[in-house]
Amino acid sequence: MRPIVYFTRDLTPEGVAKAFGPIKANVTGRVALKLHSGEEGNQNYLGPDWFRPIVKELNATVVECNTAYEGARNTTERHRKLLAKHGWSEAFKVDLLDAEGPDALLRIPKGRNIKEDYVGKDLLNYDSLVVVSHFKGHPMGGYGGALKQLSIGCASSYGKMHIHTAGSDKPEEMWTADRDRFLEAMADAASAVYGRFKAHCGFVSIMKNMSVDCDCCAVAEDPCLKDVGILASLDPIAIDQACLDLVYKSEDPGKAHFIERVESRHGIHTIEAATALGFGPREYELAEIK
Repeated sequence: MRPIVYFTRDLTPEGVAKAFGPIKANVTGRVALKLHSGEEGNQNYLGPDWFRPIVKELNATVVECNTAYEGARNTTERHRKLLAKHGWSEAFKVDLLDAEGPDALLRIPKGRNIKEDYVGKDLLNYDSLVVVSHFKGHPMGGYGGALKQLSIGCASSYGKMHIHTAGSDKPEEMWTADRDRFLEAMADAASAVYGRFKAHCGFVSIMKNMSVDCDCCAVAEDPCLKDVGILASLDPIAIDQACLDLVYKSEDPGKAHFIERVESRHGIHTIEAATALGFGPREYELAEIK
């Protein structure tokens, strides 16, 4: 059967919980809710108010990891200060998964470019994982959605470098590695985290404030595309494909700029590589929730 991607046009915090409702049955026990907390200076990220209803309903812990590049989130001390400044640690229980080493290692036997994924060790303390993605563009990946959150998002600082370099582990290759190999490495890492939680995963993507730049950019372009809605699915590949399909079907002329970012970075290849690994299909059924 094709996975169902639920869709609501209710772009509110309550809409996030509404979209999640049909897929929440297997999200049990200790719940980690992975989101993007926003780089310092970024104007497009979605703040704590967007997530209050769903975090309260699940009694979830908001989780993040340190970055592998210069900025306000590349050390535990600096990241914690920014989490407080952006209101996350005041609003929720927050777990910086790689605050202290060593990293947890997830094996990827079928990995195309990497055979292991280095994640924040605290990730293994949870029974279920909910990935709430702010769907937008990305300077290297073309777009950022569920697969990026599973891979780069859950990776430790070292793990992010490992993915970006497609396993070469040479920091100088962070931004110069072969693009397709980097995208394939993201798919590899996403499969590892998805495999860790399996049925106890859920995915929500919010199509709002859609810039061609990621929330990891301190200096980001303003949104170029009108807000669309909120999607939810049990399948990370299907939800990413559905978000892209909604962009392509949009009548907003701003989509041309967004699509150029996706296509110039060969963004669809992350979905192609993930599908080839066999942990989900690109085909889906869209079910609108009023």
